[in-house]
Amino acid sequence: MYKNLYDNFAHWFHDGRGTVYFYSDPHFNDPEMVHLRKNYIGDEEQIKRINSKIGKYDTLVVLGDVGDIEWVRKIRGYKVLVMGNHDKGASNYKGIFNEVYEGALMIAPNIILSHEPVNFPFAANVHGHDHSNWYQGGVNMCAEHIDYT
Repeated sequence: MYKNLYDNFAHWFHDGRGTVYFYSDPHFNDPEMVHLRKNYIGDEEQIKRINSKIGKYDTLVVLGDVGDIEWVRKIRGYKVLVMGNHDKGASNYKGIFNEVYEGALMIAPNIILSHEPVNFPFAANVHGHDHSNWYQGGVNMCAEHIDYT
């Protein structure tokens, strides 16, 4: 477990039994992804790859742009959403995700989670949004950049 994590996020590790995974921009059931992603794999394969990593005590933090929420129901583990520019209305995701955040989230003194890249000189940014190969800083967790895992 990351020792500097703020207390209100420590439960993501399920008393040290789990791992926290980050994933962004699944865009489930979005026909434009076929053309936008050079390595498009489809929704069923995305779910299969995600679930191959996520166990009973693990947490999956989705950094926005979910798409069709019915696909999220098929994902195992504790699910957290940091909403993206394609996600509309936090209330639409409650009950499907265990936690929903509408903006950037500082989970430790030096770690910020967001959908779009943000630049803070004092913290690492774990984000999504950028589907290109252009590096904007931080750690880009867009599905296609992390081989959908």
